[in-house]
Amino acid sequence: MMNRILIIVAGTFLIAKSYAVEIERPRARDIGLEVGTMQTGTNNAITDVAGVSVGHHTVMIGDDIRTGVTAIIPADHNLYLNPIPAWIHVGNGYGKAVGETQVREFGEIETPIILTCTLCVWTAADALKEWQLSKSGEGQHTLNPIVGETNDSRVNNMWSGESIKKEYVYAALNSAKTGPVEEGSVGAGHGTQAFAWKGGIGTSSRVLPQSLGGYTIGVLVQTNFGGELIMNGAPVGRELNQYSFKSQLEEARRGEIPTDGGSIMMVVATDAPILSRNLDRLSKRAMMGLARTGSVAHNSSGDYVIAFSTSEEVRRDRSSRDPVPSKTLTNAAMSPLFSAVVEATQEAIYNAILKATTVSSSRGKLEAIDIGKVKAILEKYNVTDFESKLSPGNVEK
Repeated sequence: MMNRILIIVAGTFLIAKSYAVEIERPRARDIGLEVGTMQTGTNNAITDVAGVSVGHHTVMIGDDIRTGVTAIIPADHNLYLNPIPAWIHVGNGYGKAVGETQVREFGEIETPIILTCTLCVWTAADALKEWQLSKSGEGQHTLNPIVGETNDSRVNNMWSGESIKKEYVYAALNSAKTGPVEEGSVGAGHGTQAFAWKGGIGTSSRVLPQSLGGYTIGVLVQTNFGGELIMNGAPVGRELNQYSFKSQLEEARRGEIPTDGGSIMMVVATDAPILSRNLDRLSKRAMMGLARTGSVAHNSSGDYVIAFSTSEEVRRDRSSRDPVPSKTLTNAAMSPLFSAVVEATQEAIYNAILKATTVSSSRGKLEAIDIGKVKAILEKYNVTDFESKLSPGNVEK
């Protein structure tokens, strides 16, 4: 896959000829990093949930703008007239999530989801509002735009008006498509990090066997957090001598004020027929997938999970005054979905880190992780190729 970076010079879009760079960086499974026991979907992406589409717009201006917008459109129907069940779980609330309270009050969303930089959220929300109001019958009474963020100021001047414009949000929304999803240093992940390496956008999916319902779970993440990177149990961060508390202890010895934190946005999609109560429970399990990668949700971290169901069986006509029947899963049927979201979140984070390319500006530099060193560590701890190594025929008796 090619990572396409749309360069903007002096505020002018170079749309006719986008700058395409072949990126020879792997996803987790390309290096034998198989997470969990459930099968992935066709694209191993959030778009494996039917109807979900994703679009990116990457912004690179001058020597200090390195940011972007990622749009997730949950379904291809009129979201305002027929909102879909949703929930937003706050793992740690140091963030600027727009639209959260109405989602938690009504248990549904009525707009696409936008991810961007911290000080970009209000402009992005305004742009999303205008984009949706331009569509017939989509929000003429009111509208609750959903926008999440992480702080990319290590390499991005997020205080500049060039970091976010309406055109950027429109470009991400209008480019949204199903199928494979670009990952790494693209869109809202262009200027973000993970465990002090370059991070960005990552995605993964799981498909339950028919005996467990046959439902699909898809996760997309925008990483920008710290901790100690752990991959399938291998202490990659410690092996590469880079982890949060090491830095803090060194700073403390020098008499400096230690820093921590960072943030992550996690978007969880499923076609399972569940309402907001069980989407709340499902979104909490995404935090477990985050924890498996080595995050502890630092004090200054904004860790949010936006979860929604695309199932037509649980959609509601917002204008109905009569009871609306919903065919939903019972609590007892939720455990396989919990397992799926944990696995998909964990793998989505690995994909974000592995696919990310080095990004630098006058403000700083975020180095991509060394793939060769990662592979060597994973092999040292024997945590690759589980499908073949741990198959029943290879278990010693």
